[in-house]
Amino acid sequence: QVQLVESGGGLVQPGGSLRLSCAASGFIFAIYDMSWYRQHPEKENEREFVASITSFGSRTNYTDSVKGRFTISRDNAKNMLYLQMNSLKPEDTAVYYCRRSYFWGKGTLVTVSS
Repeated sequence: QVQLVESGGGLVQPGGSLRLSCAASGFIFAIYDMSWYRQHPEKENEREFVASITSFGSRTNYTDSVKGRFTISRDNAKNMLYLQMNSLKPEDTAVYYCRRSYFWGKGTLVTVSS
């Protein structure tokens, strides 16, 4: 069955960096577009698109608020999706989810605070 397992979240100071990972299994990872979403703590049941990447990584897309700070990437040989997050801001605090169509991981919490 499809499994998406996020990792790499944690507490970081403003201006810091984190790299999130998503381990995918149960499907042919290389043929699917993948994306990252996030849910802010004050917005229950509302997940915000963060970034997406096409199956072979040729095209990426970002929400405006993370452009120039976040980079989505993938390693199809390892069935891994990544999100490099730099210059983090308190408003980036959220649970970050890996998504493939209607499949979601359980999320990893990122807290940006001094």
